[in-house]
Amino acid sequence: MSSVDRLVLWLHVAFVIFTIGPVTIAIMSSPRAIRTRNIGVLRYQALMTRVFGAASLGVLIFGIVLGQSLKDLGKAWLTVSMTLFVVALVLLVLIMRDQRRAIAALESMARQLAAPAPSVPDDEPSRDRSGQDEEQTASSPRPAATAVAEAHIASVERGRIASLGGVVSLIWLAILVLMVWNS
Repeated sequence: MSSVDRLVLWLHVAFVIFTIGPVTIAIMSSPRAIRTRNIGVLRYQALMTRVFGAASLGVLIFGIVLGQSLKDLGKAWLTVSMTLFVVALVLLVLIMRDQRRAIAALESMARQLAAPAPSVPDDEPSRDRSGQDEEQTASSPRPAATAVAEAHIASVERGRIASLGGVVSLIWLAILVLMVWNS
């Protein structure tokens, strides 16, 4: 193995350590932030997922460069590893989408719960609230009901993030096993 190959190997391993670990932590911590309704932490974790997910492309790039320089790209285990990595990246995109949806749902829920309840001004004369006024009141969205719906959406996204994050982690573990087993 030449010194250039060793440098590419070091870069490959460095990208694995400094991108895969942080993105996994961000993904696995997101469900807790959703459950506790901590929007600030969830936004930060979504940002970490985006940044480190994009940076994890370095793992794939340096892996391909290393495989090409060692003339190993034709081996089945390397092809399987690259395919699994691409699948993990696609799942990361889905996780980022779910994080954005959870943030939007939690923000909407917070706005609904913080909004003052509609009330009748005291200076209005009392009148019969039959007919059209009742229909308008009944058709207007209730903040509590909307907040419950948003909480349900956030809960669904929490489950998706947790399950997809587990699958992504298992994929990366399978890739690690393939790399160590065949090295």
